[in-house]
Amino acid sequence: MAEARQAADFPPWLPSGGAPEGLRGSLLQEIYLCSLRSWRRHLGRFWNDFLTGIFPASPLSWLFLFSAIQLAWFLQLDPSLGLVEKIKDFLPDWGGQHHYLRGVLAAALFASCLWGALIFTLHVALRLLLSYHGWLLEPHGSMSSPTKTWLALVRIFSGRHPMLFSYQRSLPRQPVPSVQDTVSKYLESVRPVLSDEDFDWMAVMAQEFLKLQASLLQWYLWLKSWWASNYVTDWWEEFVYLRSRNSLMVNSNYYLMDFLYVTPTPLQAARAGNAVHALLLYRHRLTRQEIPPTLLMGMRPLCSAQFEKIFNTTRVPGVEKDSLRHLRDSWHVAVFHRGRFFRVGTHSPKGLLSPRSLEQQFQRILDDCSPACPHEEHLAALTAAPRGMWAQVRESMKARAAAALEAVEGAAFFVSLDSEPGGLTREDPAASLDAYAHTLLAGHGHDRWLDKSFTLIVFSNGKLGLSVEHSWADCPISGHMWEFTLATECFHLGYSADGHCKGQPDPTLPQPQRLQWDLPDQVHSSISLALRGAKTLAGNIDCHVFPFSHFGKSFIKHCHLSSDSFIQVVLQLAYFRDRGRFCLTYESAMTRLFLEGGTETVRSCTREACNFVKAMEDKEKTDSQCLTLFRLAVDKHQTLLKAAMIGQGIDRHLFALYIVSQFLNLQSPFLSQVHSEQWQLSTSQIPVQQAHLFDVHNYPDYVSSGGGFGPADDNGYGVSYIFMGDDTVTFHIASKKSSTKTDSHRLGQHIEDALLDVAALFQTRQHLKHRFRRAGEECSGYRQRFPSRKTAPTAPTEL
Repeated sequence: MAEARQAADFPPWLPSGGAPEGLRGSLLQEIYLCSLRSWRRHLGRFWNDFLTGIFPASPLSWLFLFSAIQLAWFLQLDPSLGLVEKIKDFLPDWGGQHHYLRGVLAAALFASCLWGALIFTLHVALRLLLSYHGWLLEPHGSMSSPTKTWLALVRIFSGRHPMLFSYQRSLPRQPVPSVQDTVSKYLESVRPVLSDEDFDWMAVMAQEFLKLQASLLQWYLWLKSWWASNYVTDWWEEFVYLRSRNSLMVNSNYYLMDFLYVTPTPLQAARAGNAVHALLLYRHRLTRQEIPPTLLMGMRPLCSAQFEKIFNTTRVPGVEKDSLRHLRDSWHVAVFHRGRFFRVGTHSPKGLLSPRSLEQQFQRILDDCSPACPHEEHLAALTAAPRGMWAQVRESMKARAAAALEAVEGAAFFVSLDSEPGGLTREDPAASLDAYAHTLLAGHGHDRWLDKSFTLIVFSNGKLGLSVEHSWADCPISGHMWEFTLATECFHLGYSADGHCKGQPDPTLPQPQRLQWDLPDQVHSSISLALRGAKTLAGNIDCHVFPFSHFGKSFIKHCHLSSDSFIQVVLQLAYFRDRGRFCLTYESAMTRLFLEGGTETVRSCTREACNFVKAMEDKEKTDSQCLTLFRLAVDKHQTLLKAAMIGQGIDRHLFALYIVSQFLNLQSPFLSQVHSEQWQLSTSQIPVQQAHLFDVHNYPDYVSSGGGFGPADDNGYGVSYIFMGDDTVTFHIASKKSSTKTDSHRLGQHIEDALLDVAALFQTRQHLKHRFRRAGEECSGYRQRFPSRKTAPTAPTEL
């Protein structure tokens, strides 16, 4: 997602004059601190670790084991082989009358030791089993005997009813790939986009790197992989995100949309009440670890560490680097409306406020006619300023506006009650959808507190949206929360016939607290400067969103191809038609198969994809020849994707090697060249992870339309896509208006044409290509019906 630009822009932090002496010692200290931070995180959640650490065993299993030992003693059997008697010898002698108590205590200690050893054995066995990735590399639809055996063992050792963090102790560490393999894969990935002369030059630099520096850098990286939980994730968070001094707007945030064709209620306060209540229900389940861990293909658990910072988290600006502040709990949300800030409590002594009570509080804010104080209206523009500037201004604010600042930064999340409508309109569906995306991504430059982990945006017509800061987690985490929110607020909480939240308001609730900002005079000019910069950034973004409804996932599956790889190869064809050349392409893939895993880059512009594109543009090539090349390109992409998922990707390894070289002050022309690369096509699929929450067959309109992000390069594109049901793919495209080389709408048209041209290759008759083009032509692929249902259908499944 937005990480591609951050990865390209993160600066070296060492002074140009070189590093101080003893820098290798500094690197060892850094590795030590990485491990220390990992252990501090583990100790901080000790109690939850205890509850989940015994998984797949249960506390009752200890009681069963202890009872069995006592029963054996009663039957004059000694299952401990004399160990219980030895334990009794070490216990103090309390006299003859307490002899039986010493025996019980000794049996309890023996049972505890045996129980702990069994649990440790289960964890080690499961970790070894989860280190096997052969199942992922096998052809689709087939399963070898070793994989079948592995699957049976995983099911035996995985236990039943796992909690969110139950598998954390059993997840393997992310391996450090072979540096020779990584360099070889890198050279293969850049071959399609370099001239012969440039490629030869790059190959020479790569060989020099392997001879001179690779082994030393790899040794330090291997050392860190044994000390820290993950050899790359913490450095990625710090140097790619927290050390970036650029504005968060567009560069480090992304957005998620509401239902595309449905708005459950037109009442803004009601929609806000249900959405906030649903989000807090999700937080409650998250705190109690009642959310089941994500299982890839229903059997392989993924790391859940990123779920911890969804709520109560703020990215605090610093002069040199930011920090993530996470609170254990927060009982309020910060609300912005017409330039004013409010603190709205979310709990009463009885517990979480009902949706109707929350609606009442939001309606009170909407009905409040008091004006914004001077400079308060544009205060949030500071969060869109360069981070160093915002850090200095924030320090000057803390002396006189500490309470208001704490109310915002200490909130569970930020809520923006927008004064304008949003979403798709019947009158101009294309323009309204583009404006909807632009508003979610950038707003007006002063109506989002970009430092918060996410901002819930509620439009005046009841439409919803989410703006998410990227540093604390990857998109699938916020997407998981967003799916739960939409399904819960619409299907389970519901609305009454008049559009209000169900239930009765509570007149005893106190009014929302208006925050007062006593701003120093020197802050005023900074706010004006930040606002101008934010408006410039927002005005320069060109967003285009379109649902492609000619065909979708069902057709691609019918072709026996991966849907994601299908789209990635099509994007190569569309980009070539748009720019007349190939470019480095960034696709985000997850590495959460490993402990504290994050993302890896799939370099989708492969030699196979380029061969297919050239064939499609060659009129002498037949459809069968193009189809053969297309299948080869899809297979190659699948190979790269699977390699990235199992920790054998390219870019994270090269990134970590570059960080080590900076610590050691080793100048590597090869790593510097890799670091300077620009991603002119940044792509990401937004997966639907909880399909059981939505009934896409009976209610196809009730599904999120995905989200988008800004381009990674000033002359590039940011493209995301989501499969909505079986027959629609929604694309989100962003580019810079200042670039004369890009046009989001033009690329969108190329994507649609490329999809239709590729689909025609799979037809036995050429005229079916025209049938695809005719399908969904009404309203240019947009649905003409926009139902104004005030109540949602019956929930497809229980949450």
